[in-house]
Amino acid sequence: MNARELQREFRACADADDAVNLSRFFKTGPGQYGEGDVFLGIRVPVIRKFSKKYASEITLNSVHKLIQSRYHEERLLALLIMVQQFKTSDTAEQKDLYDLYLSSTEYINNWDLVDLSSLHIVGGWLETRNRRPLYRLAESKDLWEKRIAILATFHFIRKNDFVDTMAIAEKLRNDRHDLIHKAVGWMLREVGNRDLATEEEFLGKYYKEMPRTMLRYAIERFPEPLRLAYLKGNV
Repeated sequence: MNARELQREFRACADADDAVNLSRFFKTGPGQYGEGDVFLGIRVPVIRKFSKKYASEITLNSVHKLIQSRYHEERLLALLIMVQQFKTSDTAEQKDLYDLYLSSTEYINNWDLVDLSSLHIVGGWLETRNRRPLYRLAESKDLWEKRIAILATFHFIRKNDFVDTMAIAEKLRNDRHDLIHKAVGWMLREVGNRDLATEEEFLGKYYKEMPRTMLRYAIERFPEPLRLAYLKGNV
């Protein structure tokens, strides 16, 4: 199956009302983080079904075309296909998927696109390799590349490897964008779920200067008295 054939079948699932609702949800208005994005109105469970059904049938060249689609859901479909393919590919094929991912970051331009793919492909590839590419992404001026950097480390967190998460969180702790605050706070919380001492060491250094949203996400599951103490600056 090529990209055009897949698009034809996929677009038959579009729903105009859902497209309107999704456009609002993903903040596509002027000046918002998803400004100009276009939706077909296809929900994630349907997209996942397509990705699993066709991952073994579609070539990397067709995925490359699909990831450049103007439609948000088709870009997500391409990424989820890549995730499926990465799981079953050999090392050379995984490298091709990783390279395609990093060469396509201009199209990975909303939080769901990042969050559902970066840990599997970027984190998966870099698990046993030099992780310097994450630091280059973290230093980018692009919001989504920075989010890719921190979310990719979720793969390492699941392996109880926290070094890069903490280092990148430190780099991004003063970022201005709310979506980075949420992402960093989320990853700190995930570290704390596995190693509370590591999270608390970071918080001990930075909690008074961290953006409020980042702190709230990081301490969301703390016991209420401790959570309030952090929020009041009394730890």
